[in-house]
Amino acid sequence: MAASGYTDLREKLKSMIPQRDNARKVTEHATDRKRKYHDSEEDYSDYEDYREIEASKVKSGIKQVKIFSVEECAVIEAKIDEVVSKAEKGLYRQHTVDRAPLRNKYFFGEGYTYGSQLEKRGPGQERLYSKGEVDEIPDWVHELVINKLVDHRVIPKGFVNSAVINDYQPGGCIVSHVDPIHIFERPIVSVSFFSDSALCFGCKFQFKPIRVSEPVFFLPVRRGSVTMLSDYAADEITHCIRPQDIKERRAVIILRKTRKDAPRLESKTLSNASLAAATSDPQQILKPKRSHRKADPDAAHRPRILEMDKEENRRSVILPEHRRRTSYSSENYWRRSYDISESYEDADDDVNSVRKVKMRRH
Repeated sequence: MAASGYTDLREKLKSMIPQRDNARKVTEHATDRKRKYHDSEEDYSDYEDYREIEASKVKSGIKQVKIFSVEECAVIEAKIDEVVSKAEKGLYRQHTVDRAPLRNKYFFGEGYTYGSQLEKRGPGQERLYSKGEVDEIPDWVHELVINKLVDHRVIPKGFVNSAVINDYQPGGCIVSHVDPIHIFERPIVSVSFFSDSALCFGCKFQFKPIRVSEPVFFLPVRRGSVTMLSDYAADEITHCIRPQDIKERRAVIILRKTRKDAPRLESKTLSNASLAAATSDPQQILKPKRSHRKADPDAAHRPRILEMDKEENRRSVILPEHRRRTSYSSENYWRRSYDISESYEDADDDVNSVRKVKMRRH
């Protein structure tokens, strides 16, 4: 014992404890790695099962039917072109036309606002415009589209009081959103024209450059087809149109009914100029609220151009239970927040440039 440097066996055992502890830690670490590996496999399997369940829920809230023939589509598409032409000439009211690169919206019957025209900003704060702020639904929409849906018992007579035409150029998109539940009844009815496309559910958008996650459910949308969203597909999960799914020009007519208790923007919250124009002459010709510039189809590959809605997707793939029906994204709301972030970036750039000048002076 003395030769080994230990006079007491207890001291020798004590000196060996760290080595045994290290060996135990290595063994435990290896076991943990195996456990994590198996857990990851189980998590992956659970995630796939989860997606399948969610996809079935989405599918249960979707109805599709092909009603419009090729000839009927051509007639309606010519009418859509007339709407675009009138908008280019400034023949619609101020809030009828909403322009963005690669995507224009035309609101008829009822339109809703957001952002700077509201005292409070945020999802659920959307408000209908005051009566007369957007043009009435064109007669051809009633005659060629709505009446045909009524005849086929897709919607009841008198259901539609809001019609929106979304006109997409190649590479256009609209980010993940839920049509405001506090404004619109269900179902949400849409009719597609010009080309085939797709509607995706549960996607996440990222920008700079633009990227879109895999959808929970992918729904092909054919030219002349009618799509109805209700229940889970309309309320509990976001839907979007991805840039890669708009290969040719595509237009969709969205037909909705506003809720009787839908909040409406009061006249006093409108700008003085808009209010004076609306009250003095309801038929006065107003210019579109955005520029008339036409989008370059090649811009589909430019990240900044494709931030057309300037919206960030703040939702998870599926809404948590405690946030359903009370907190959902809007296709319009996130423009303002993105504009603010852009202004911050510009301000930072200005500061940096000033600093560089100062450094050069010294």
